[in-house]
Amino acid sequence: MLRRVMLFAALACAGIGSVGAQTEADTLTSSFSVDGIPVILRRNTSNNVVVANVYLLGGVRQVTPTTSGIEPFLLAVSERGTQHYPKAVLRSRTSALGSDFVIAPSVDWTMFGARTITSAVDSTWAIFADRLMYPAIQPAEVELVRAQLLSAQRQERDDPDAYVSDLADSVAFSGHPYAIAETGNATSLASIMAADLRQYQKSQIVKSRMLIVVVGDVTRAHVESLIHSSFGRLPAGSYKWTLPPAVPVTPSSAVLVQRDLPTNYLLGYVAGPLASSPDYTALRVAATVVTGQMFAEIRGRQNLTYDVHAPFLERAASASGLYVTTVAPDTTLKLMKFFMMQLQTEIVTSEGLQRLELQFITQYFLDNETNASQADFLARSQLYQGDYRRAMSFVQDLKSVTPEGVQAAARKYFKNFHWAYVGDTTKVDRKLLESF
Repeated sequence: MLRRVMLFAALACAGIGSVGAQTEADTLTSSFSVDGIPVILRRNTSNNVVVANVYLLGGVRQVTPTTSGIEPFLLAVSERGTQHYPKAVLRSRTSALGSDFVIAPSVDWTMFGARTITSAVDSTWAIFADRLMYPAIQPAEVELVRAQLLSAQRQERDDPDAYVSDLADSVAFSGHPYAIAETGNATSLASIMAADLRQYQKSQIVKSRMLIVVVGDVTRAHVESLIHSSFGRLPAGSYKWTLPPAVPVTPSSAVLVQRDLPTNYLLGYVAGPLASSPDYTALRVAATVVTGQMFAEIRGRQNLTYDVHAPFLERAASASGLYVTTVAPDTTLKLMKFFMMQLQTEIVTSEGLQRLELQFITQYFLDNETNASQADFLARSQLYQGDYRRAMSFVQDLKSVTPEGVQAAARKYFKNFHWAYVGDTTKVDRKLLESF
């Protein structure tokens, strides 16, 4: 939140020069295959942290509404013991190594990652691989994890920010695979049994669904040896990664939920281009331009909110939109619509776009300080744009966006909004929402 506030404030300021950044060849990163599994390795000798991520491809396209959440459910159960590491042993070994394991489900894949130090790579990898390949899946442990996941679902519904996000997803992505929740829903999580998890592990944890990205001070030969002795033994499978269909464009709509809250939460989404489209970066820039304008006026000058922005969902099939939390929704919505229409009818100045480039470049380097964030960026470049080396052309892609391109993206995509509203429904005009 603080970083976003600082970024938006900077976008509203004048007198900031542009940075001319050149894209350098990435000589530290390589890609190769081990037993049919694609691997990306970035050798980073500046620290002793090693990050290894397995991306289980497909995300919500691998499940149905009745099985949604099964993959993160399986990975959470694996933390409670494997065939070679009973629960107590697994936890004591993990603690002794000082290693950490991460489960990050998304609409396009589920990321299962290990974080460790160079000297503990082999021991950590053994646990990492065993959790994915040989989870114990004991019924009693499944029930404990189920209770935790259902409790988290209930808590999320009590959070108005999370609730408005879920509502907006369900409205904006209706008829698209992204309408399925990657973490599951109360019905699906209640119905998934231990036998279902075992069958899913057997049929879906296969080499063809994997992309492995490693960042750290580890050699290619070492990585190849680790994978060959573990994941390389999995069945091949027949999965093939493709981009999902674009989010369909449908007439504007709004869903309103009455809640007695100190403020009101509004989030509207519009369909965006596929990640392979040249419009992808232009829409990202357009969202940031209108964010800066709204922030300066709605938060800075009129103090109508503590947060207003135009989100850009960095997915294989992208989406953008508008978000605000405010006690005066109609007044704020009219201002948001004004700035959105201004971007569609007026050309942003070259000077303003250069200031924006500076902020993007700064944010780019801030977002890629850690090994973990570098791994994710490499994976997105490989899967969304077909080549991990596209990560190195991010700055150049940004600088190629013209003021005319920003206006064209705003005209093309900032329409047919699908809104979710949580708060005092007497304070908002549904027709105003549906006019976006």
